[in-house]
Amino acid sequence: MLTDLQVAIFGGDARQLEVIRKLAEQGANLVLVGFDQLDHGFTGASKMDIGEVDFSKLDVIILPVNGTGPSGEIDTIFSNKRIILTSEHLKRTPEHCHVYSGITNAYLNKIISQNGKGHTQLFDRDDVAIYNSIPTVEGTLMMVIQNTDTTIHNSNTVVLGFGRVGMSVARAFDALGAHVKVGARKPEHLARISEMGFIPFHLDHLQKEVTNTDVCINTIPFQIVTSDVISKMPTQTLIIDLASKPGGTDFKYAEKRGIKALLAPGLPGIVAPKTAGQILGNVLSQLIGEQMSTRKGKV
Repeated sequence: MLTDLQVAIFGGDARQLEVIRKLAEQGANLVLVGFDQLDHGFTGASKMDIGEVDFSKLDVIILPVNGTGPSGEIDTIFSNKRIILTSEHLKRTPEHCHVYSGITNAYLNKIISQNGKGHTQLFDRDDVAIYNSIPTVEGTLMMVIQNTDTTIHNSNTVVLGFGRVGMSVARAFDALGAHVKVGARKPEHLARISEMGFIPFHLDHLQKEVTNTDVCINTIPFQIVTSDVISKMPTQTLIIDLASKPGGTDFKYAEKRGIKALLAPGLPGIVAPKTAGQILGNVLSQLIGEQMSTRKGKV
């Protein structure tokens, strides 16, 4: 139980509702910032503007999956108000206050470091990333079906990256009868790709490997689908970029060539927010409980 723990939850999408529900069930006292347009309430939760929050009492701060924007802005679908998290806000929190987000950026790292706060990136955890790959795969399948006029079965599909998402994507498309090639750099990844029955190739050879591609799915969070790569693709190729913003694709060049390229980060929150939120809520409940136990042990 998280009885009497002071937790502030900032903005985000529908996934946050399941996080709120889970932590409320555990007895936490919740402050909700960026939820003024949310119709229903939660027991033990209070909606506030950021200027009304008493940061000096917070044990935990939970940010949206994407953390903050490059200047501290908080994304939310439940408010039209501008919400900015600053270093001054964190400065007012207790020494033990811990920050949770899905991913991070230079701004968030800076203000957390300046104030000596603990920070957990949930998507760095294998359990969260693997569970999250399930709705990500379903969303990817949906996007491919909606944006092509041929079946996935017998399609030439290229998956870039063989991490937790890339592996799940490759397995799903292979199960539907696609001819799946997977690009990676690490020898152990190339070996595993081969062992699982996919066609492996080194990413240094990417330009040569996309010449007959129907679908290209990128999971690598830096620009790898460059103009040189796109120039070798057939014009009917569909690119689905699952990497975090700004993705790993030269979208402007793809548009110039008439190739449809779609940036699709955060698919779990779009196609299955309830399931994705339950994943985050369960993990957060566990981590925050461990944090409380550690604190008590030091008292």
